Amino acid sequence: MTSQLFKLLMVFVIALPVFSTPPVFSREISSYAFVNDDGSLRIKRKTIHLYGIHVPKTSQNCRTNQFPQECGSRAALALKFKIKGFVRCEIMDKNPDGSLIGFCRVNASRLSEGEDLSAYLLERGWAVALPDAPVEYQAMEKIARARGFGVWGIQIDRPLL
Repeated sequence: MTSQLFKLLMVFVIALPVFSTPPVFSREISSYAFVNDDGSLRIKRKTIHLYGIHVPKTSQNCRTNQFPQECGSRAALALKFKIKGFVRCEIMDKNPDGSLIGFCRVNASRLSEGEDLSAYLLERGWAVALPDAPVEYQAMEKIARARGFGVWGIQIDRPLL
């Protein structure tokens, strides 16, 4: 009788964490991605913002020598060109609005971790590094700014206050 009680107790102890913890979001999402106008990704009905960066809003106009263009749509267009196939995102955090923050990569294989989408946008000047972003992201932004790439090469119209 005591061995049966011991087995039952062990099953309860092993199963307790499974049933007592609230469900959490997946630590990794891998699937086909749609690019939203704000530069976020839509994967498996979840909105994922790229880790460590901010993409200028679509409504912000950027002025070139020829005609006004939208900064945000350029970043989204750059992502659309880069993403051909599946995207793999490691979920880093969750925003208060329910969207996720992910470290997302493309062209991953068994031999390669793939290309970092945040770094891709930073190198081309279509995003800015957040204050808590890795040092590498900060450096990529500074290089793009110094070279006049992306938003750093065009004047951004700001509303008058």
